[in-house]
Amino acid sequence: MITRRDFIRQATLLSAGLTMSPFFIKAGNDAVGANDKIHVGLIGCNGMGFEDLKAFLRNPEVECIALCDVDENVMNNRAAETEKITGKKVKNLYKDWRKLIDNKDIDVVIIGTPDHWHCLLLASACEAGKDVYCEKPLGNSIEECNIMVRASEKYNKVVQVGQWQRSDPHWQDAMNFVHSGQLGKIRTVRVFSYQGWCPSIPVRPDETVPAGVDYEMWLGPAPERAFNRNRYHFTWRWFWDYAGGLMTDWGVHLLDYALYGMNVTAPKSIMASGGKFGYPDDACETPDLLQTVYTFDGFTVLWDHAIGIDDGAYGRNHGLGFVGENGTLVIDRNGWEVIPEKVNGKARMEAVPLKKQYGEGGLNLHVKNHLECIKSRNRNCNASIEIGAHIAKFSQLGNIAYRTGKKLTWDGKSFHDAEADRYLCKEYRAPWSLPNI
Repeated sequence: MITRRDFIRQATLLSAGLTMSPFFIKAGNDAVGANDKIHVGLIGCNGMGFEDLKAFLRNPEVECIALCDVDENVMNNRAAETEKITGKKVKNLYKDWRKLIDNKDIDVVIIGTPDHWHCLLLASACEAGKDVYCEKPLGNSIEECNIMVRASEKYNKVVQVGQWQRSDPHWQDAMNFVHSGQLGKIRTVRVFSYQGWCPSIPVRPDETVPAGVDYEMWLGPAPERAFNRNRYHFTWRWFWDYAGGLMTDWGVHLLDYALYGMNVTAPKSIMASGGKFGYPDDACETPDLLQTVYTFDGFTVLWDHAIGIDDGAYGRNHGLGFVGENGTLVIDRNGWEVIPEKVNGKARMEAVPLKKQYGEGGLNLHVKNHLECIKSRNRNCNASIEIGAHIAKFSQLGNIAYRTGKKLTWDGKSFHDAEADRYLCKEYRAPWSLPNI
């Protein structure tokens, strides 16, 4: 395991390998006057994209001047909701994202689209001189993540990735405890996401594209397919063309903290097993149950997920358990605690009772951090593009191990396995192509 000093040094590097950036770097706001407005435009108005916009609008210096969505019904509804929140009409409504990015009055682009669009949008926004808030996971392939890091660096843009737990203070408190050494040697980190609320989706026939939807634009660089409701709003995340299932959806939040807690970057090996065990005949492509083992020197990180089940480890449906010789620190979005290890009835350390989540909410703090960094031109946001790229790639390693059924090794650029290396980059459908940066 590398030292903390080496880890932080490596965090400043931008490379094709797996790297991370330091936590919670503070930014001043000298670069922008107190009365200056920051104009934002949102691409992808359904779901988290609009939640992100609302968090931006809670800051008085922010004004939304543009919305873009391929679904007119969604866009018009969100425009009405935005006007209700702000008391102002949104000036510009677009179905083509390129028009939003060409709008010279926009300072920040919020990307709330499905994952398969992130790379093209982010690279284009950076090239057009915009800062970016991009929903997680950053990319839908390892090479897309590398391209986005290069774009942000080349154009010197401030990018925050929507891993808002990076700005939630109780997570930082828990990591400080892990780093204190009180748990003793940590043998494994259990990372789990059991999402009972995620339903199985039944097989549905293809159908006519709904009125007001530019489905060709929705598909974009993804393979051409007939319109099917299962592949559209929200449930697109269970199809390989657009996303990576729970491994990338929740994994980027939780595995991120496993690596930060253990001060490590790339594993020695990855292997995975799972499948469609709960819902073998439904429409999902990604596994409804998956276990992935990342092996490092002296410990493992275990990823464990299931949909349709809430009974994860430690009586929680999501979280991490840092399993040490003296005790186990357990954390989720509600708080953290330490459970002592008992040998012959004697505890090896004192328990730490549940310390609940506090503050004004991770998403609100995350957006505030982004705005501070924009004002001071500090690219090291709490979830900088380097952090987002690193953990998106790390999650992709798990999916690739599952899809190949192999125990893989990774050197930061290649698996040196022809089958696995085919998953490094997505093939884009014409006329779209990977940004050349």
